[in-house]
Amino acid sequence: MGKVFAYTRVSTPRQGQKGVSLPEQRAAIARYAEQRNLEIIRWFEDRDSAAKAGREAFTKMLRLVRLKAAEGVIIHKIDRSARNYDDWSDIGKLVDAGAHVHFVSENLDLKTVSGRLAADIQAVVAVHYSRNLREEVKKGLYGRLKQGFYPFRAPIGYLDQGAAKPKIPDPARAPFVRRAFELYCTGAMSLPSLAKEMYRLGLRNRHGGRITVNGMATILRSPFYIGLMRIERTGETFRGVHEPLITTDLFKKAQEALDGKRADRQTKHAFVYSRLVRCGSCGYSLIGERRKGHVYYRCHNRPFKNPPACPATSIREEMIDEAVLGALADVALTDEEFQMARGFVEERRNADHQQRRASEQAFRLQSDQIQSRLSKLTDLMIEGTIDRSVYENKLKALLLEQAAVRDRLEQIRRGDGSELKEFEKTVELAKSPLLLYRCASREKKRELLKTLLSNLTVSSKNVGITLSLPFRLIRDREKNEDGGPCRGTCRTWEILFNKIQNYDSVSDRAAA
Repeated sequence: MGKVFAYTRVSTPRQGQKGVSLPEQRAAIARYAEQRNLEIIRWFEDRDSAAKAGREAFTKMLRLVRLKAAEGVIIHKIDRSARNYDDWSDIGKLVDAGAHVHFVSENLDLKTVSGRLAADIQAVVAVHYSRNLREEVKKGLYGRLKQGFYPFRAPIGYLDQGAAKPKIPDPARAPFVRRAFELYCTGAMSLPSLAKEMYRLGLRNRHGGRITVNGMATILRSPFYIGLMRIERTGETFRGVHEPLITTDLFKKAQEALDGKRADRQTKHAFVYSRLVRCGSCGYSLIGERRKGHVYYRCHNRPFKNPPACPATSIREEMIDEAVLGALADVALTDEEFQMARGFVEERRNADHQQRRASEQAFRLQSDQIQSRLSKLTDLMIEGTIDRSVYENKLKALLLEQAAVRDRLEQIRRGDGSELKEFEKTVELAKSPLLLYRCASREKKRELLKTLLSNLTVSSKNVGITLSLPFRLIRDREKNEDGGPCRGTCRTWEILFNKIQNYDSVSDRAAA
């Protein structure tokens, strides 16, 4: 009685759990062994595709046969053993070495030339079937992608709705994904701290566990959240029909932070002016230290230089507070000025309504032009005028541009006059910045300082403060101090608004 191994295989784990193929293969192999007086001493099973070499159980079985642990193997069919030439070549080498390879469904004798030829032909057919199936699957996937549907599992923040249906935002996870982008774009968090914070807030992976640092980076890198579908293996990008979770501007800021254009630092001991106040001589941040119940800020550049790089610089936090409060007192608006500013904002909002309608028409025209360029680009690719790499690069750029236009159109439809909103926020803050600062918590004070000040330096015991331009313009505004009627106030606020708007535009271009 010959001693042999038996091998069974299905293509996916699900087929192994719910299908009937494995039991049927085992029954057929057992009958075959009994009819030929063969003893099966061990069973091997794989639940994986045979299109590529490297199946665990199959590789282990071949190694044991080479070591003469069995006289041969029994396999249900040729396509159960191999659908690639490497595995079929290994089976051929076993036969050449004297091992007996039996196929239950094919009555073939691999020891003869004619039997080996018939087996080779069937193996080639099995390889061809696998390749053709792969091409048909790819064709179907690309068809879905071109229609705007993502044919793979929905990323975190979205839910699957079935074939040929767009992914929809997950009401449980989508707000957390959006929050993750917003937190990372502040530059105050590293990826590990972001992953920890999002877990604390309630974001979980598909299995209910913590999202790893690599998983968080994958989320932040994915353009799926702005409405684009990128295939990592090929680098191709497609426009999706699903609803974006974030804007293209927020996504670009996240990419800049990931690329290292902004440093991520964590502060162990956070004081009010940590990393906000700098030495007036060397420009380095002063280090906050608590001594005898008071917080002191010192320049640590001096001790390491010979001769010293900076004069002795050490100042108590209360002295900085006093200087900051004095600077903020100059910004405060009177009740009359505040009402005038609010009136200007309301008038400007009404005027912007007509402008938004014109802008919407212009952006619609721009969107149509981009779509036309996409069609022409596809025609050039089909005609062979441009190669595929150039096509992919231009396609990606056009899709990003189209996403930005779509975001802008959505903002216009929502009536999002961001410049006017920022100006209104500035006016609200300028009404009583001194009171706001005094009543604020430590973290809120830091946020206010980042908004109100553009520079805060200390030289020896002298504090130098520069207000950010919007509040500097408000401080230097035309004031009515003679008790007469207030004239030109709306015009004054219009001038301030235009200057602030122009300043924001220049800042945006400099940052880009």
